[in-house]
Amino acid sequence: MIDLQTEDIRIIEDEILWVYEYDRNNKRRPCPFDWTKNGALIDVRKELINKRVLKHQDEILPDIIAFNDALTNALRELYDRAYAVYDSLKDSNFGDIRVHALLYLGEYPKNHPVQTDDREDFWYALRDEDWNKSNENEIQLFLPEKEREFESNIGMEDPNDNWNEGLDRELTKDLHLTMAFHKFFAHSNFAITDFIYVREFITEINVEIEKRETF
Repeated sequence: MIDLQTEDIRIIEDEILWVYEYDRNNKRRPCPFDWTKNGALIDVRKELINKRVLKHQDEILPDIIAFNDALTNALRELYDRAYAVYDSLKDSNFGDIRVHALLYLGEYPKNHPVQTDDREDFWYALRDEDWNKSNENEIQLFLPEKEREFESNIGMEDPNDNWNEGLDRELTKDLHLTMAFHKFFAHSNFAITDFIYVREFITEINVEIEKRETF
């Protein structure tokens, strides 16, 4: 069993949460320890957890697979909905249509092995892009694409593609992890054990119209 609440990690998490609560309660005035500019504490926490957890990847492999599957299914549904919106508008006289679809991680997962009282607040701190300045906590789709096939938009043009950089190559060689998985793993604020238990997602679709001018 991987221990995700060692003393050093807990100290860092308490500090992150303190800074977040201070900023939120004081309307984001400068904090005495202004870590929000570079996310240093968040990066250190992620590095510590990933380094320890990835020594025991076999223990979390089922959840890596389940998360990748849930994420792929959610993105496919979002992609289809976004194109349905685009197709309903593209032949109109409104102008040039651009659809921007977004996917975010949902609420703090109920199946996460750590369920302490402050976990939900800490989850919001990691997700709060207004506060921690991360622009990698979401997956974005911009339509129309040159390649309309869904697979090309998640980095799976070839069925054998596998975005498993940073993981045990041999252990994960047959997982077909998507580019979206890689983005959460390598570029977001979340340690791997933050997000692999997520099975529900928040989605958003926005439409931009560039009005045609006639003279």
